[in-house]
Parts: sequence; structure tokens; C-alpha cells
Amino acid sequence: MGLSIRKVLLQGLYGFFGLTLFGCSSADNEMAGGNLEAVNHTVHAINCMSVNGFRADGGGGSSCCIIMPIKWRPGLKANIEWEVDPDPFAYSKWPSLGTEGYRVAQAQHKKNYQRHSAIVDIPEWPGTESCGLKVHFLVCNQIKVTTSCWGYGSPNNPIKDPLGMKEPAACPQ
Repeated sequence: MGLSIRKVLLQGLYGFFGLTLFGCSSADNEMAGGNLEAVNHTVHAINCMSVNGFRADGGGGSSCCIIMPIKWRPGLKANIEWEVDPDPFAYSKWPSLGTEGYRVAQAQHKKNYQRHSAIVDIPEWPGTESCGLKVHFLVCNQIKVTTSCWGYGSPNNPIKDPLGMKEPAACPQ
């Protein structure tokens, strides 16, 4: 009987130490929610976007939420998918809202939407100071992301590309 109790106590002790070690090793794997923000630098409309499967509005502003590690680690990637309306003001030339002509024009217009995707590195942030993820849409379907707590336009924000950029005659390959 004494051997059996000792065996159970040792198993419990090993289990406790195992959980303690697991707790230490998982501290770097803790996750937290943050806002997703789209910053459109082009003259086209970004209808919608998703980052690693988390959907958000592409029209600017912040959307809730994306789950990211509390602490940055090498190899973090953002798989971004987005939809572009290359002629966001076309509706001004359509027949009156609510008419069959409007519905036909809208259906034709949606056929011109473009879908894109890119996988980009998520830049390092200091300690646990990530402020969500900001996706910057640039000409030639290029993407930049930042976790900076500084808003676009601040001298401390790492993204300096101007807003309202028009597509060049040819995009670099």
C-alpha cells in the first residue's frame, strides 16, 4: 500500500512540474485581440479585406478584431486578401436607384471588381506594444503592414507613402 501511495504522489508531482514547465514555455505563445485597420493610398476603393481569415472593412477606420501573439516572434506573416473597385464613382452615371437599369448596371460593374492576395511579413514590435495591425494599400497592388501605435501621418509612423496615389502606366514586375 505504501508503494502505491508513493507512486501516485510521484506521478502527481511530475504532472505538477510538467504543467509548470508548460506554463513557462507557453508565455511566449499568448495571444490577444487587436484592431484591424485599412489605409487606402490609392484612388480606387478597397471594398473589403481579410487578414489571416479575419475579415474587416476596407474603407478605412478600424474593425474588430485580429488575434495576434502578445510578443512578436520571427516568421509572423499576414495573409491578406482584398477586393478593389477600380471605378468607385461609376454609380453616378447609372440609372435611378431602385430601377431595373440600376440593378443591371450594378451587376455589370461588380464584374470589374478585382481580387488580390499577398503574404507579407509582420514587422517586429517592441515588447508587448503592438497596436493591432494596419494594412496599407498601395498602387500596383502592393501592401505594407505595421503594428505601430502611431497613426498615419504622424512623423513616428513608419509608413510614409502619400494618399491618393494614381496607378503608374506600368507596374514593376
